Amino acid sequence: MISDKKVLITGGAGFIGTSLAKRLLADGNEVTLFDNLHRNAMKRTDLVDHKRVKFVLGDVMDREALGDAMRGCQIVVHMASIAGVDTVMRMPVETMRIGLIGTYNALEIACQSDGLERFVDFSTSEVFGRFAYRVSEGDVTQLGAVGEARWTYAVSKLATEHLAHCYYKQFGLPALSIRPFNIYGPNQVGEGAVHHFIIRALQGQSLTIHNDGSQIRSWCYIDDIVDGIVLSLQKPEAIGHAFNIGNPRSTVTIHELAKQIIRLSSSSSPLNFVRWEFPDVELRIPNIDKAREILGFSPRVDLEEGILRTIYWYRQEVVR
Repeated sequence: MISDKKVLITGGAGFIGTSLAKRLLADGNEVTLFDNLHRNAMKRTDLVDHKRVKFVLGDVMDREALGDAMRGCQIVVHMASIAGVDTVMRMPVETMRIGLIGTYNALEIACQSDGLERFVDFSTSEVFGRFAYRVSEGDVTQLGAVGEARWTYAVSKLATEHLAHCYYKQFGLPALSIRPFNIYGPNQVGEGAVHHFIIRALQGQSLTIHNDGSQIRSWCYIDDIVDGIVLSLQKPEAIGHAFNIGNPRSTVTIHELAKQIIRLSSSSSPLNFVRWEFPDVELRIPNIDKAREILGFSPRVDLEEGILRTIYWYRQEVVR
């Protein structure tokens, strides 16, 4: 546990950012949430009214505003980015600009900050490309074809990983990277499959599946990714590394995920298979041995339990 620290979370109003903020506050830290509210998971929380939370409406492209927000912080968790396949494909230039320039801004400011103890660069499992079976951090990453907007997010994130590591190697910045694998849970916003399936299942609407739904994913519950982040803040050995954070036990096809959500929500929603002609990730399962060994990370919430918790939350908070 870390306590009595001042923590900045860029993209802090998002799904993972708000969940991390709650954990840090429970442990006695002060949290600054820096976000432009492109996606706002904070609205269904009480974070804004918390006495140890400061919310700053800002953009990581605004270096001066970001510098003001980072001043006095010992820990920076840099999550701000454009995310979600549909959004990335609509906004490839913004995806690259915010990923590359926004992260450069954050690293430059962090490098000049006094008393900074940890800089966490939030990457993505997308860096492993279309086929990733039990991939470890040392495995070769994959760059998608130039001109294919689907891969701009992964390319920008892989670049920021390299950049953060370079700041560690050249300037001694206490930086590390985390690669999350398909995070889901209560209060998720955006375009995630679990979010989409649960909302529509509870409303009795059809669940849309791309192609035949044979794509394979490992799903990680929100509490587990937060555990991984907090452990990365605690362990001195984490500095200078990248970590896969996910749950290989919770691996299913998209088709099976949809059927499981229909069953667990007692829904009668039909499945709607639609043709998807764009590149997709066909297989994504992490190897988390490095996170186990260095961080002591071990996912605790298996898929059925996580889905049940998430369905319960959506019933209470969203679909009434």
